[in-house]
Amino acid sequence: MINNDILRSVRYMLDLSDAHIVAIAKLADFDLAKEDVAAFLKKEDEEGYLECSDEVMAYFLDGLVFHKRGKDENRPAQPIELPMSNNMALKKLRVAFELKEEDMHSILDAAGFDVSKPELSALFRKKDHKHYRSCGDQLLRNFLKGLTLRLRG
Repeated sequence: MINNDILRSVRYMLDLSDAHIVAIAKLADFDLAKEDVAAFLKKEDEEGYLECSDEVMAYFLDGLVFHKRGKDENRPAQPIELPMSNNMALKKLRVAFELKEEDMHSILDAAGFDVSKPELSALFRKKDHKHYRSCGDQLLRNFLKGLTLRLRG
């Protein structure tokens, strides 16, 4: 999924201003310009559109975890993993919103997207695990849709 779409979804879901997005990235010690945020939020065919890089998305999602759950000053921040994958985005969103397996299923059900327990757990395995499954764009899009329904509904 395009990082810009994830950013747009989270922004809408939490009703965040551009300045708030900048502040969330700052929580992960990443400096993001307000002008860049505005460019990330534009549609691809709009003038001034800027593609949100994997690095920006990784820091934003780490900042979102700190924003939602707090930052443990006793534990050093983990280095970001690049390239950013849908699986990593899903995992960081799950951590940020403190979602358990049942929550994940109900969120996907609310979006009309059925996933079995083994399919869901396979999304959170390490890439070299034999039961690892790559998270498709459709699943991530439906997860964001269901999470938005849960938080704004």
